[in-house]
Amino acid sequence: MSALFTPLRLREAELANRIVVSPMCTYSAHDGAAQDWHKVHLGQLAISGAGMLVVEATAIAPEGRITPGCLGLWDERCEAALGDVLSAVRTLSDTHICLQIAHAGRKASSAPPWQGGQLLAAQDGGWPTVAPSALPHRDDEAAPRALAADELDALRERYVATARRALRLGFDSIELHAAHGYLMHQFLSPIANRRTDRYGGSPENRMRFPLEVVAALREVWPAERPMGMRISATDWRADLPEDERWDIADAVAFTRRAAELGLDWIDVSSGGVSPLQKIELKPGYQVAFAERIKREVPIAVMTVGMITEAGQAEEIVATGQADLVALARGMLYDPRWPWHAAAELGASVRVPPQYWRSQPAAHRNLFGPTTFGTR
Repeated sequence: MSALFTPLRLREAELANRIVVSPMCTYSAHDGAAQDWHKVHLGQLAISGAGMLVVEATAIAPEGRITPGCLGLWDERCEAALGDVLSAVRTLSDTHICLQIAHAGRKASSAPPWQGGQLLAAQDGGWPTVAPSALPHRDDEAAPRALAADELDALRERYVATARRALRLGFDSIELHAAHGYLMHQFLSPIANRRTDRYGGSPENRMRFPLEVVAALREVWPAERPMGMRISATDWRADLPEDERWDIADAVAFTRRAAELGLDWIDVSSGGVSPLQKIELKPGYQVAFAERIKREVPIAVMTVGMITEAGQAEEIVATGQADLVALARGMLYDPRWPWHAAAELGASVRVPPQYWRSQPAAHRNLFGPTTFGTR
């Protein structure tokens, strides 16, 4: 049996296989509210056969969006719009659907990638940003406002309020975004966090607020439903002294603490907090980080990054380097990637009956039985 296509249990949820559709921003919301675009986009990914679909970074507040077009879940209007999308997708698929909860911090108020991705001025539709410290992401950008200690309680409650909305909508799980240079990562990394209070300085202090958020989310998220977190395992700044960067040893320590608070999986990515990062790009370039965390922390581990081939994903799971394999760009390019992987690895996937006749003659057992897609 293919290791990639074996089920995985997370609390009371069982994933049909180890393939995850990674959260991917599409910058197509209107003032935070999901649109018809999201029904089509998420609908096609939901029928991909992947065991889990993670909805793109969804902001806890308007000022927490990466771009003006990013999804949000901060009020009833956003909740109704995302609920409409989720209801539509649920009629197509019974895949496990997760919501990634996020705040962009100093990387908010940016243009979408196809418009340059740079920080937007107020006259161009931008807004003031906040961060652990008044340090800009780039030297040529305006500095964010440093969050006061007494603001953190209210900010933590915004994360909780978004989780409550996700629960009302019926998401199967949530994932806290603490990677790619966004707010949680900004607290963790000394590159972005120069605070001198209890939330800055030592690794213990820098981990404090993100761990407080994890604990607060776990308290309101039902015990039977799993919860994960995406982290950057390294800042890719080997040119800096160890105490001036975030690296894999820090990621291991942070994951261990988060697991003790009730986290169920760690989604291991990297980079994003410094424009001076030097990433060693190659197929599976982040797998070693996931493997080390899996070796040292008793938690399910997800890996992502330039994983494009079925055999590559199979080896990662079969050899115990990670429990889950997430695909991003590969799924955008080929939303049927799990179908093709199952055919190559001699496994099966569950797809709506409307597509059963597309099963290739050479793979008569490719599509497993299902009832979804018939309502």
